[in-house]
Amino acid sequence: MTRFEVAVIGAGFAGLAAAMALREAGIDDVVVLERAASVGGTWRDNTYPGVACDVPSHLYGFAKHPHAGWSGVYARGDEIRRYLEHVAEIEHVDPWLGTPMLGADWDAAASVWLIRTGGAHPGEIEASALVLACGRLTEPQIPEIPGLESFPGPLFHSARWDHDVDLAGARVALVGTGASAVQLAPELARIADVTLFQRSPAWIVPRDARDYTPAERDRFAADPALMQALRDELYAEGEARFASRSGDPDAAAAARAVALAHLETQVDDPALRAALTPDYAFGCKRVLLSDTFYPAIASSAVRLEASALVSVDGSTLTAASGRRYEVDALVLATGFHSTRQPYAELVRGEETTLAEHWSRGMTSFGSTVVSGFPNLFVLDGPNASLGHNSSVLMLEEQAAYVARTLAARDGVLRVDPAAEAAYTAEIDRAAASTPWIAGGCRNWYVDERSGRLTLLWPGTVGAFRDRLAAADGSEFLAAGALTTDSPSAPAEIPTSKRGMS
Repeated sequence: MTRFEVAVIGAGFAGLAAAMALREAGIDDVVVLERAASVGGTWRDNTYPGVACDVPSHLYGFAKHPHAGWSGVYARGDEIRRYLEHVAEIEHVDPWLGTPMLGADWDAAASVWLIRTGGAHPGEIEASALVLACGRLTEPQIPEIPGLESFPGPLFHSARWDHDVDLAGARVALVGTGASAVQLAPELARIADVTLFQRSPAWIVPRDARDYTPAERDRFAADPALMQALRDELYAEGEARFASRSGDPDAAAAARAVALAHLETQVDDPALRAALTPDYAFGCKRVLLSDTFYPAIASSAVRLEASALVSVDGSTLTAASGRRYEVDALVLATGFHSTRQPYAELVRGEETTLAEHWSRGMTSFGSTVVSGFPNLFVLDGPNASLGHNSSVLMLEEQAAYVARTLAARDGVLRVDPAAEAAYTAEIDRAAASTPWIAGGCRNWYVDERSGRLTLLWPGTVGAFRDRLAAADGSEFLAAGALTTDSPSAPAEIPTSKRGMS
């Protein structure tokens, strides 16, 4: 049986961040398993028309790998995939492609993870430590709609786009008004007759997207300090947005005014504006960026159905309003299984599976390590997402924590359940009064089983960096604790402008 010091599952942003950080810490005996045929994660899987990032391109990348060639202020999905392929190549990260993790069990006697693999490398491997870098938005959420299976035409999720289907001139139903749908609707409106099913509208602010000129890209390439200065500026702008997203009254009111002015400027019809105006607090759901969605909805190419799709009977779709529509194709932009991570069922620790441990919602210490699962690290898992800044920044902090913890470990690392409970209590206190919990909406940040905020980090990136920097090994039980002179007390998570860095 092949043995490695560390096994990393996934070769998207998280997996590459982990592999790079481990190598920098002197840990070279690492295998990266990737179930797909190439690296890229989300940006490999999502290829729908108009797919792009809503974080500025010069902030949405690894700090040590700035890229001068981004086409514009916001990068397209295919560009990000190529970027990740390039980083993997120059960093000599050579994943086992086409190799899914079929299961992972902690072997207490040998103090290793036994990992079953399939695909291109079937069998079993051992690893002293396991890093789950599987992503949080990987498995499409297919809504339970009566009769959906009876639909006779093309039917697919936005994250599994069928490029063999020609939608030109077709009557297309698009279900959802989240981030993917807001990007998709204008693209579909160019070629098709679109009916958009909206369960609830989103707060949308201007994107102000534009392409970089060749001269700008040349200046970036010639002056890395210019790129760094831009990245620093974008980071500060992102941190400042935390106040409006997390419920600071003044900041939220100002941002809400911007969103309402954007809607009024782009949609003339008062009735349509009313249907597109959210009735919940700003920031409760993911705030979206678009310059093209409202004009598309206001055009003759898109019909807004301001209620959910409730049943399908062949090619006839019925909305909650009672209205019926005949369509030729059905596209589901209905999100992902976010609060119940699919990989959790495959991982068994000392007593239970990760899914069982998380049966009331994901918990951890430091958003990264979990009690009952020795030498296990989860990237982009519990409370590691953001609603105001680049998620790559969080991944880099987590990867650095993984690397320094493994480099300094002495024996098996077992998380103290009390440390996990205390961290979870911190999260709950910080989240209690925020729009994510108290904003009057249903969002994918909150676990429906417990009503807890389990996806978002309820603070700034700076606060997360400080929180992980304060982790000194006391989060682990004595047999696996790191040597330290002065344990640090848990820091409270900033929940307002106090958290701005």
